[in-house]
Amino acid sequence: MPMWNIHHTPGVFGAVEKQRLASDITDHYEKVGLPRFYVVTLFQQVRCEDFYVGGRPIELGVRIAVDHIARRNADEEARRRTAQWVKGMLQPHLARHDGLHWEFHVDETSSELWMINGLVPPPPFSDAERRWAVMNSTSDY
Repeated sequence: MPMWNIHHTPGVFGAVEKQRLASDITDHYEKVGLPRFYVVTLFQQVRCEDFYVGGRPIELGVRIAVDHIARRNADEEARRRTAQWVKGMLQPHLARHDGLHWEFHVDETSSELWMINGLVPPPPFSDAERRWAVMNSTSDY
């Protein structure tokens, strides 16, 4: 599961922008073989007076924490590609905001600590995972 926690100040994302970004994120993961329902995107609006960078409140800010559980980057080069992909995905959605402070990080969490609907997800690239992707839901395997 990739889970994207997107914290932002008011005015950065409206309903349409949230839907577009969440769809873009999900589309990417589907292209690499993950079931669409693995992808969770959470938007958390934070008041300007509660969003501090360098000890000072900011008017326009976005901070994103991404948890990767279903797949891991194999090496340093793969991690760099992932960071560049995230940057490339975000820039079109954020470029319209002059003076915006934005940053992200990606964590890789052990898949041994993950369940969906009480089920341990199938092994990566397995027939069972492909079935989950086609069904877009969990099932016993």
